[in-house]
Amino acid sequence: MKITFNELRRIKNSLPEGSSHKMAEELGLSVETIRNYFGGTNYEKGDTTGLHIEQGPDGGIVLLDDDTILNKAKSILGE
Repeated sequence: MKITFNELRRIKNSLPEGSSHKMAEELGLSVETIRNYFGGTNYEKGDTTGLHIEQGPDGGIVLLDDDTILNKAKSILGE
């Protein structure tokens, strides 16, 4: 899936407080892995997430290998 980096960050920043913990618990991932998915870089505590960033407009283009976390975030925003 393709998304701009700024759009990905807007989704992350729109999530209610505690959403990273909720997603981590529901998906069986660490909170740092969720944060890394949205552009974080703490790979000592969290895993990589198949996030590939190419330079371009609007913060660059992000190619996501798996959109499970993104879909969960959108689901939380839709609640």
